[in-house]
Amino acid sequence: MREPPATRIRPLDAGRDGAAMVDLRCRAFGPLSGVEPAAWLEENGPALRDRRFLGLFDGQRLVGMARYHDMMQYWHGRTVPMAGVSSVAVAPEERGRGVGRELMTGLLDAIATRGYPLSVLFPSTMPLYRSLGWEVAGTSYEAVFPAHALRPLAAPAGASGVRRAGPEDAGLLRETMASAHAAAGDCGPGLRDEASLRYVLSQPQIYVYLAADGVLSYTWRHGHDELLVYAAVAASEHTTRALWAIVASNCWVADSVRARVGPADPIWWLTPDPVADIVDHDDWMLRVLDPAAAIAARGFPTTADLAVPLHLTDPARPGNSGPWLLKVSGGSGSLTRLASPGAGTQPAPDGEGPPLALGARGLAALYAGTPVATLRRTGLATGGSSAGGASLDGVFGAAPYTLDRF
Repeated sequence: MREPPATRIRPLDAGRDGAAMVDLRCRAFGPLSGVEPAAWLEENGPALRDRRFLGLFDGQRLVGMARYHDMMQYWHGRTVPMAGVSSVAVAPEERGRGVGRELMTGLLDAIATRGYPLSVLFPSTMPLYRSLGWEVAGTSYEAVFPAHALRPLAAPAGASGVRRAGPEDAGLLRETMASAHAAAGDCGPGLRDEASLRYVLSQPQIYVYLAADGVLSYTWRHGHDELLVYAAVAASEHTTRALWAIVASNCWVADSVRARVGPADPIWWLTPDPVADIVDHDDWMLRVLDPAAAIAARGFPTTADLAVPLHLTDPARPGNSGPWLLKVSGGSGSLTRLASPGAGTQPAPDGEGPPLALGARGLAALYAGTPVATLRRTGLATGGSSAGGASLDGVFGAAPYTLDRF
């Protein structure tokens, strides 16, 4: 018999488990491309040191592992702590035997214990994650511009006030990006912890520029044929143009520019002829771990004013289940548990039926702005009223995106 789950999962250690981690990584995803094992372990150093890289063992044999990034995510311009799950690997000979479910259940407990209200991941397969309460919430877009389309942005004085950034700027870079996302009222973008940003800033092939209110990061691909822009985020027109001018200055060398952008990124309006193709997009999934904390931290429209009863069901996190009252006013929200045993089945205030009932997937989708009518038609929501649904749409409405892929 296998050991009980509680004894099978523990945080991984580079010294003790490094060789087994590299072996499992290669067997699960293929050989490390152009990266030495020591460099791969160094890249994962912040998560290992912070006990955010978990392994699942069968006896002494590592059969599964996963990590999570310590991140913040922006919702209507406000930050919510978020665990960004990645590197979920299961040994090929163990697939289909419940190892992935056991690993992700343990990881879910670990990140909830650490107090994260939200978790996000990019799914390799959706059924497992959906069964544990994650749901599709947004998209990461990559647009490709032919070089000639961006050349008009390369103004000679465009880079005024912009400088190269180094590892010592990690804290300032984080603060600058945070301010820019907040000023834009963004929904979805994630921001990693300072130690991870310091590692990125130490990489010679990644070029990062910093201004008082903006950040640019990019790298070269396929020799000098293509520029990949990881982020060009700024709060003002001047800095936005200055950062894109640096990108455009390379367009006499590069054939194309691939950029991670949001649906309302200024680049769509800056170019005379925005002849770009959305050539790649990855959907990401959201999981609400602590509903009350997630609502309290999230931003909402300042004009919104509502009180709506909800009934939540969350088998993986039973403490989240039960009747709640959602209130939003003045740009802030609260979710308060209703003490009455029958509160979750009492009619809504307008008398049009019981409160809106949501499972974990439905709550995640609502939080990310999915219309209530869509949730009802997919079975992710039941009950409630048409008026209440319209009010919730106005409160949670968003077009979430992220610039990070992990």
